[in-house]
Amino acid sequence: MEIKNKPELLAPAGSFEKAKTAFLYGADAVYCGTGTLSLRSRAEVDNDDLAKTIEYAHKIGKKVYAAINIYAWDTYYEEIKKQAKMLNELKVDGIIASDGGVMEILKEYAPDVEIHVSTQANTVSYHATNFWHKNGAKRVILGRELNKEQIREIIKNKNPEMDVEIFIHGAICFGYSGRCFLSDFLASRSANLGDCAQSCRWAYNVYVEEHNNPGNLMPVEHDENGTYIFSSKDMCLIKEIPEIIDMGVNSLKIEGRLKTEYYLASVVNAYRNAIDDYLKDPEYYDYRKYLKELEKTKTRGLTTFYFSDRNNKDFQEYEGKQYNPDYEFGGKILEEKDEKYLIEIRNKLTVGDTMEILIPEEIEPIVFAIQDLWDNETGERIQTVNPGKAGQTVLMKLPMKVEQGWILRRKK
Repeated sequence: MEIKNKPELLAPAGSFEKAKTAFLYGADAVYCGTGTLSLRSRAEVDNDDLAKTIEYAHKIGKKVYAAINIYAWDTYYEEIKKQAKMLNELKVDGIIASDGGVMEILKEYAPDVEIHVSTQANTVSYHATNFWHKNGAKRVILGRELNKEQIREIIKNKNPEMDVEIFIHGAICFGYSGRCFLSDFLASRSANLGDCAQSCRWAYNVYVEEHNNPGNLMPVEHDENGTYIFSSKDMCLIKEIPEIIDMGVNSLKIEGRLKTEYYLASVVNAYRNAIDDYLKDPEYYDYRKYLKELEKTKTRGLTTFYFSDRNNKDFQEYEGKQYNPDYEFGGKILEEKDEKYLIEIRNKLTVGDTMEILIPEEIEPIVFAIQDLWDNETGERIQTVNPGKAGQTVLMKLPMKVEQGWILRRKK
């Protein structure tokens, strides 16, 4: 079986350091915000960080896409013009936008940069895909509401020069393609202007009124925390990677600019291995080994959403807050020092803890137990270390040679 399509693996980057982690673990490209002009204003990348990210990416043959995907009021357009000119000068590889007015500005002020139509634009047909192509776009990020037959139909009938990108992993928004007014209504924070309070993830108490006794409210009980009636499971299409590659999708996108470097390393590495393994030997593709790694990250439960079945209701079995009872971010390798490794810790570490080294391009982590810990400043042996401050470090011996930036996972 000949497979011609090698899709791009696209990862989120809420900072320069996260971008480096994503690239290290196999991302071909990253997407990041532009302050208040993207839909994750809390994951903004300032201009200096953005410039460093683009320079670093281009040096190693990777790409960076920047988001100006808000639905902009007229008062935003002067800032949009400035950002567009800056991104054109920085030679960013693409700008993600959803507002037609913003796209018109991009064509004038960032003429050398590709326009990528955001999933916020609700593109769910080849008619809309071709409309965007005629209006200057190079790529469309399809709505997550589509199933595989609909995606195939779009790819079959789109202009051949138009790229198609889909989400394969991450949170699903309660609103239609992310266009939701709940946060603005409840918290005066507009999701469509980049300041979503994620009201769909809150716990709610639900009551019903007795039919024969108006005003008497009876609680609808779920558990002691209330009920998470709007909070869906997270999307995971690891099992469907073969179908997605075969249908000719150009870019596979992971959601999560607010996620940690540990999440990025785990998820990007799993999908990198899955894509490469399938392209190398389709007959022996086994999604279960990649899923095993994905399930070690924080999740609300996993669902294929509508991809395989438009009538799927599995994602509505709400599971509330994110959780992972078994694993957490242990630390990040900084450098080799005196036959030990300097580790920036992210959670409490104790001698005897079971740890895993996440190795780029390898799906199986290396498991070991902490034998000794040393205080980085005094050199004395210690039993336990807590991340009491940002950048807290410790010295540790590891069972193999590792590289700067590799991630350690701790088994709880």
